[in-house]
Amino acid sequence: MKYYHSVGPNPRVVALFMAEKGIKLPQVDVDLRGGENRRAPYNVDINPAGQTPALQLDDGSYLTEITAICEYLDEIHPNNSLIGTTAQERAETRMWTRRIDLNICEPLTNGFRYAEGLPLFSNRMRCLPEAADGLKAIAQDGLTWLNGLISDREFIAGKRFTLADILLFAFLDFGASVGQPINPDLTHINNWYQRMKSRPSMAPAVA
Repeated sequence: MKYYHSVGPNPRVVALFMAEKGIKLPQVDVDLRGGENRRAPYNVDINPAGQTPALQLDDGSYLTEITAICEYLDEIHPNNSLIGTTAQERAETRMWTRRIDLNICEPLTNGFRYAEGLPLFSNRMRCLPEAADGLKAIAQDGLTWLNGLISDREFIAGKRFTLADILLFAFLDFGASVGQPINPDLTHINNWYQRMKSRPSMAPAVA
């Protein structure tokens, strides 16, 4: 297998997931800032959506989308599962991962793309600069909601460290580097974030 990596929070989620699992794969660095992901051969042979990351399987096919990649890696390396070992655990992980992705990560990322990241993304996708402030506020609303739910939890899903924790950490770390810091009033989120930063696998942020 081969892992196609670049800057940005999405590839970092998979990198952190592999670090937690102790998975090491050959890596190809894709020049996202230079637009390598938006032209051939990457957007023809590897990912027609022109996004990173991607995982090349042993049969030569490719997987894209971070949750799909992480779930595949978790299944073929079942020790120390970060998805779950029972149907209920897997469902809970997917539930929290989707909530975090839709309510926090997506608006946070698009808030960046439509504002600070506009010079990079304006020629690559439809951007709505007028929506940037609102999207950033939606991400903060999502964090406020989550803050109230994790007051007595070590991890997002309870006692289990999962993909949901990795996803949120990677995006909050990215947000802090692009003008979307965590509200200091969100005590439980901030405490959780500091616990995540103390994990050996949580390498310095990728811009």
